[in-house]
Amino acid sequence: MEYVYFTSESVTDGHPDKICDQIADAILDAALSQDVNSKMAVEATIKDDFILIYGEANTQAKIDYEKIAKDVLADIGYTETYSVLTKVNKQSSQINAAVVDTENVGAGDQGIMFGYACNETENLMPLTIDLAHKLSQKLSETKDDVSWLKPDGKTQVTVAYKGNEPQFVHTVVVSASHEAGISHEEICDTIMNQVILPTIDSKWITDETRFIINPSGEFSIAGPFSDSGTTGRKIVVDSYGGWGRIGGGCFSSKDPSKVDRSAAYYLRYVAKSVVASGLCDRMEVQLSYAIGMSDPLSIHIDTFGTNHRDEAEILEIINNNFNFKVGNIIEELDLLKPIYRQTANFGHFGREEFSWEFVKELKY
Repeated sequence: MEYVYFTSESVTDGHPDKICDQIADAILDAALSQDVNSKMAVEATIKDDFILIYGEANTQAKIDYEKIAKDVLADIGYTETYSVLTKVNKQSSQINAAVVDTENVGAGDQGIMFGYACNETENLMPLTIDLAHKLSQKLSETKDDVSWLKPDGKTQVTVAYKGNEPQFVHTVVVSASHEAGISHEEICDTIMNQVILPTIDSKWITDETRFIINPSGEFSIAGPFSDSGTTGRKIVVDSYGGWGRIGGGCFSSKDPSKVDRSAAYYLRYVAKSVVASGLCDRMEVQLSYAIGMSDPLSIHIDTFGTNHRDEAEILEIINNNFNFKVGNIIEELDLLKPIYRQTANFGHFGREEFSWEFVKELKY
């Protein structure tokens, strides 16, 4: 059997889009920390030294949008002086009326959501995105020890597969921003020895593995001064690196009444629990919702031929063990806490600190 190659990418916390995701989720955290009933959809855009904050908010919280944005940039490592323009209105009264029901929380919008899990790694994530995230996180951490490394960066990992089984890492790409005047040789040596080799288990590396570091050459003009950023533009990075399908809606900025976020988290919980139970080796699960309605309209599963029981039986087990009402999702996963800024970097899935990464013991 010939090899099949698959690639996933990740970005660091200093990437312009990720700056905006973090600003949006820091704003959400500020709202929830003061008012758990906050309904938020406040996003950000950045270019050069200008930040636009805009969206809808129904909250009793007092939020200093400008300070939050500037604090996020300082935390990441950007020291420039930024100007901030804010345009935030209240959530539509029609949407709010459809969603706010203490007895039966309605979905904040219509849409489709997907969850995914597979047994390629200990955290039941695809190997390609798992390694890409670990590389981008290590790259972000390394700038604390290497003074000339800057916050912006991207990683990419290609894995060779036979069937569903990963065989080896075929290609690693790392682009790291840096101070002007650093030689390409020093950059390559640092990234290889302080980022790549400590991160990727040697069992995945062969003589065929290629390492490509800063292929564009100098990368000293970076961050928002190199490219604009906007909340919600890294939805494949945020999910499964291209393996599982996506519903099209982003996560960052949205309070948990928005099923784009909360139901996607719950479906990861479902898929991971099913794979961990041994019912299948790989699973994708889909839900659909209508705005204002608490229950989903449909549920669909695909085990890609890796199921060890009939798919109809697996679906029945899922329906008997999980409650897909919006209010239950929020309660079961404890989603009204200010946890969201930490989700914005290095993927929303595969990280054990989040409730949707727990494995539920299934009864069947």
